[in-house]
Amino acid sequence: MASRTGDLVTRVQPAHQLDLDALFRYASVNIAGFPVSPSKFSVSQFGHGQSNPTFMIEVGSGAAVKRYVLRKKPPGKLLQSAHAVDREFQVLRALGDHTLVPVPKVFCMCDDPTIIGTAFYIMEFLEGRIFIDPKLPGMAPEKRRAIYRATAKALASIHSADVDMIGLGKYGRRDNYCKRQIERWANQYVASTADGKPPAYPKMFELIAWLRQNIPREDSSGTTAGLVHGDFRIDNLVFHPIEDQVIGILDWELSTLGNQMSDVAYTCLPYLVEIGQKEEQVGQGFELTGIPEGIPSLPEFLADYCSAAGKSWPAAEWKFYIAFAMFRGASIYTGVYNRWLMGNASGGDRARYVGSQASGLIDFALSFIARKSVLPDSPPSVAEGYTKQFGNRNKIHGISEERGRFVPSERVLGLRNKLIKFLEDHIYPMEKEFYKLAQSESRWTVHHDEERLKELAKKEGLWNLWVPFDSAARARRLIGGGGKQTSCENGNDLLLGAGLSNLEYGYLCEIMGRSVWAPQIFNCGAPDTGNMEVLLRYGNKEQLHDWLVPLLEGTIRSGFAMTEPQVASSDATNIECSIKRQGDSYIINGNKWWTSGAMDPRCRLLIVMGKTDFSAAKHKQQSMILVDIQTPGVRIKRPLMVFGFDDAPHGHAEVSFKNVCVPANNILLGEGRGFEIAQGRLGPGRLHHCMRLIGAAERGMQLMAQRALSRKVFGKFIAEHGSFLSDVAKCRIELERTRLLVLEAADQLDRLGNKTARGIIAMAKVAAPNMALMVLDMAMQVHGGAGLSSDTVLAHLWATARTLRIADGPDEVHLGTIAKLELQRAKL
Repeated sequence: MASRTGDLVTRVQPAHQLDLDALFRYASVNIAGFPVSPSKFSVSQFGHGQSNPTFMIEVGSGAAVKRYVLRKKPPGKLLQSAHAVDREFQVLRALGDHTLVPVPKVFCMCDDPTIIGTAFYIMEFLEGRIFIDPKLPGMAPEKRRAIYRATAKALASIHSADVDMIGLGKYGRRDNYCKRQIERWANQYVASTADGKPPAYPKMFELIAWLRQNIPREDSSGTTAGLVHGDFRIDNLVFHPIEDQVIGILDWELSTLGNQMSDVAYTCLPYLVEIGQKEEQVGQGFELTGIPEGIPSLPEFLADYCSAAGKSWPAAEWKFYIAFAMFRGASIYTGVYNRWLMGNASGGDRARYVGSQASGLIDFALSFIARKSVLPDSPPSVAEGYTKQFGNRNKIHGISEERGRFVPSERVLGLRNKLIKFLEDHIYPMEKEFYKLAQSESRWTVHHDEERLKELAKKEGLWNLWVPFDSAARARRLIGGGGKQTSCENGNDLLLGAGLSNLEYGYLCEIMGRSVWAPQIFNCGAPDTGNMEVLLRYGNKEQLHDWLVPLLEGTIRSGFAMTEPQVASSDATNIECSIKRQGDSYIINGNKWWTSGAMDPRCRLLIVMGKTDFSAAKHKQQSMILVDIQTPGVRIKRPLMVFGFDDAPHGHAEVSFKNVCVPANNILLGEGRGFEIAQGRLGPGRLHHCMRLIGAAERGMQLMAQRALSRKVFGKFIAEHGSFLSDVAKCRIELERTRLLVLEAADQLDRLGNKTARGIIAMAKVAAPNMALMVLDMAMQVHGGAGLSSDTVLAHLWATARTLRIADGPDEVHLGTIAKLELQRAKL
């Protein structure tokens, strides 16, 4: 059975006593919301784990008690580079602020050893379950399966993190990870046994020699490297109190950048070796003694991970990675035993057994190396694995036999049907009215019915459907303090969307794309969605309150100012707009154009990309900053026409910035991070254009078919002409092919992240506008002169699709990305 996190504490060990008064004073000053005059302030120690000492702080009055977790370096003499709590804090903060990786929120880092004796940091306490025994005794078989799947997914989430995007690009070297780790842990082993306490085990040096001779070729280049946890195992995971999902990954002391398959092998050790809490309990793992019912086999667990992380099957190098994991474990255990002998092991008396356990790991590693076969040549069918233990897996997950991979859930289908009805009942009938205002002298005003439709959309639960669930989780922590849900003024409709994935939203965004007016009615229009995504991912608490909340409420609109008339802005390194620091402010000077949304009378915010340091590295010169459009020096010079459409009242503006002064805290993420943010913005927000283009093409198909069935030429309906039948069939083929490509891109974006999915996203960005242009051109042809007029929506839809071949990044840039990735694969 699982242990509750709060039940794993005990009295603080004598060697780890803390200065509670100094700790309280520090926490009161450095943790927001920390109780200042509590009736209770106590500290207990977590007994599980043998690494950095970890404590639970309880503080409050009466029943209102808050709990925090403190993690510090051990006292006494330590091995060089060991127990770096500052690195733990760094990686937890980066992952917590910018990714979906489940980690506890960190509050503060203290490097001052005078407070409690060593450096430490404080993070949130996670109320949940920890499974000490990987065999999961007392659990139902289906629960065991779910827990192991969640474990594989959690590890994949770490390995899918884009370290460059989240500020961990220099967290470690990426090349020769295993080679360097072998030397590091060999040296640690020698240091731990230097004085004969404990004595060195001769077979360890035999194992070290074998590892040095068998380092995988892929390790030297670092091309497949990424974030490595270093100690990923099931008892370092906190599971939800009742749900089988990971809510926190703990113990990041050994994290770095490097070969991620080392993490995977270390996680799989319980299949091969059992390490108990008594001296003699180093034996065979449950892959050899019998797998408890429900737990997947090692190949099945590995297939789960590879599928979630997008990794290739590691059969060729698996022997090395397992032996490497056992070697590392043996070196770590020897260090723990050494600390126990000196009296400062954080795990207390349990550490007395790890010396013999280290020797047992070395023996198992050498016997594993001697095996002829250690893993199947190809992964097992995941579906077969599920069926073998539980029957048809589709029944487990509530998916019908007839449902395929890209068939939406019942919930998404319900939202989709509501959207279709909303468009048919409210938006299509208003399109001519919207166009009428847009072509009048009052075109830069908002139609009075637009706000009415927005309120109706909120009541229907169709508001902010675009918000990704991972970004929403971060916003809730910053805006609502962690648990509070941010809701609309009427208190019913959530501002942070319906908790949809990018794939799920794809089915809905397509429907909105059938009308140029629909996205803004649901607060799902560009550039607002992209700008809100930037704030959700990269904004601080103040920026979210000042700008994100009113954008989510739909009370203001925004623009994105990057493109410049005097340079080729498809290469963002060309931009010339300057953002110069001056005291507590930044001064902005430059000219921008194609700033969509800036003409809207409700536009209040511009996200401006410029250069804060023209002498920095090529991709570190750019920064993004928030600018109130009403700031002195911001001038809307003119609206720009797109094939004769000015898209009023939204519009596309040329904007000048002359000595525009904004507060220094308006900078997003920090100086030099603009290119990084821009690349992050190119994922979900930009994929929305592709989704909407599918809807635009569907609208074209619908109007084309209706026209062909109702108009006669040369004595028969257009639909009866062979050339039309051939052309409409080709349009349908292209549309369906592109839809699958866009859905696949959305799915990869959800599972693998922006960086890994960039190839398929680039494909979608090329395919979608070209397909839409083909379909809409055919629809206009069938309509004849009417298709070119403003009497139908076709011309406007076509103009929008053609614009996106440039506005969504030139085709040539996307094709270059696709080609480079293809050549990289060929080299590998």
